Amino acid sequence: METTQNPPAASPATPLRAVALVCSLTPSPGRSSSQLLAEQTMEALGEHGVSGEVIRVVDHDVKPGVRADMGDGDAWPEIRRTILASDILVISTPIWVGHPSSVAQRVLERLDAELSETDDEGRLLTYGKVAAVCVVGNEDGAHKVGADLFQGLNDVGFSLAPGAVTYWVGEAMQGTDYQDLDKTPEETAGTTATLAANTAHLARCLKAAGYPPS
Repeated sequence: METTQNPPAASPATPLRAVALVCSLTPSPGRSSSQLLAEQTMEALGEHGVSGEVIRVVDHDVKPGVRADMGDGDAWPEIRRTILASDILVISTPIWVGHPSSVAQRVLERLDAELSETDDEGRLLTYGKVAAVCVVGNEDGAHKVGADLFQGLNDVGFSLAPGAVTYWVGEAMQGTDYQDLDKTPEETAGTTATLAANTAHLARCLKAAGYPPS
């Protein structure tokens, strides 16, 4: 009788690193709903043994382009080093005119360079890494923005767990921001908790048994 072997189990104690790229259009120290949701997501990941940092991208001179290094003054190479040293990448973006922010789009464009970076066995350097998405906005569109980012992140080699997006959108034609709420809605908090649990689990699985060589 034929038997199959399960891949090695990842220990729940395996430490993981994460980096959250906040794609707000507002530079620090300005308040940002995208920053708040990213920080809440990192806190939720912390409950699963994940440590890391939050980077507000607009605070850094990330040049336009699709190469890993766009030359003198480009801040992306340092951010890229942080991504490659992490197991999990979180992208947090506001919704602007129905789309991810222009900063989020620039991040995806810079990640496009990873398509030409492989290990000795032909795998993209991002293949062992897991991504998740945070979205905030004042009107509907979180599913569309999440789908845009999911596709881009998957295209450049990241894996995404079930429920790998958390979001909040306010009522149409209203001006309330996520950061102005008296407390985090239970639905958003629950979605963030699911994102954290599933993303950390998938990252540990990939750390224990990566994808086969290309």
